[in-house]
Amino acid sequence: MTKITLKADIEFGVVPTHIKFVGGLVPDENGRLPRGEDGRLLSVAELAKLQKMSPVAITAAQVPHFPGVNEQDTQDLFGGIRELGMKPHMIMMVAGGNPMNPADEDSVAAMLISGLKVAQQLGIENVSSTSIEEWMKPGAPTLTGADFDAAVAQNVKLHTRVVREAEAIGSCIKAWHIEFLRGTEFMTFTDVGKAWQVAKAANEELGQPFFKILVDAAHCGDSDLSMEENAAIVAEMAAADGFSMFHASAKTTRGCLSTDDGWIGNMLTACAATGKLEVVFVELFHHQDPALEGLRVADPRHGIDTTDGRTYSEAVCDGLADTARRINNLVARGILS
Repeated sequence: MTKITLKADIEFGVVPTHIKFVGGLVPDENGRLPRGEDGRLLSVAELAKLQKMSPVAITAAQVPHFPGVNEQDTQDLFGGIRELGMKPHMIMMVAGGNPMNPADEDSVAAMLISGLKVAQQLGIENVSSTSIEEWMKPGAPTLTGADFDAAVAQNVKLHTRVVREAEAIGSCIKAWHIEFLRGTEFMTFTDVGKAWQVAKAANEELGQPFFKILVDAAHCGDSDLSMEENAAIVAEMAAADGFSMFHASAKTTRGCLSTDDGWIGNMLTACAATGKLEVVFVELFHHQDPALEGLRVADPRHGIDTTDGRTYSEAVCDGLADTARRINNLVARGILS
């Protein structure tokens, strides 16, 4: 494949979710991360494989961090990413607990504070999370009106508390990126505008723009907002320093980027036009990941095999090439500097 030189001064990389959460990314009951027969962490081994296969340089990788994971494995994970010449980004995972429920505040706060402390110990500059709502909670209602306002207020209380208690501001951590999710995964914070209400209010409480919204093209496409409505909110967020990271991921299938129905190109252009785009990650999910069985049951379109005869590594590399070409042509058109 022809080598591609990225022409924009941004971090460019991958979220290796295509190796599956179960058996690839999630620690076992002893807190140990999956390793191959050679003893190497499977996530680091996959990143090294992609590095050799990809037509464009991978300069960053975003990986999950789970509460209770073995300390040595954590060091091997983030140290291994750095040894590959990639900048590590951390996704803080929350296991159980409802961030919108005051009764769960202490337990959720403890997990997030632990994650921020680990990020500081490892010198991580950007952390992210989906910590504004409990994932795949059966029977959870969609909150509106006063109930929605209360959920926003509780999220602001929780997240600003975590930042203060972890002493994150003034540390190596430059920003905390909040990601909203599609309906079914979430029931309330299912579009960029709703998520922005949390980050905007939290920044006002802190007195500075520490929280940002992670713009994932897949979740934008699966929300009820149009492309134009999404782009307008992205512009608003950027003007308030509330955005800098983008996920190139296909709506619904979460597979090959050719299934995105135009959302990646549209949202990437909207993000680039703000002048605030700093990080772009390509993200595919494995259609047979046991961890996502509940999502496939709820929406069978999520379980479609979109590899078209390729391995998932090859599909990710195709996504890296496609996204790099888009970025380079945004530069050529004067939309991205």
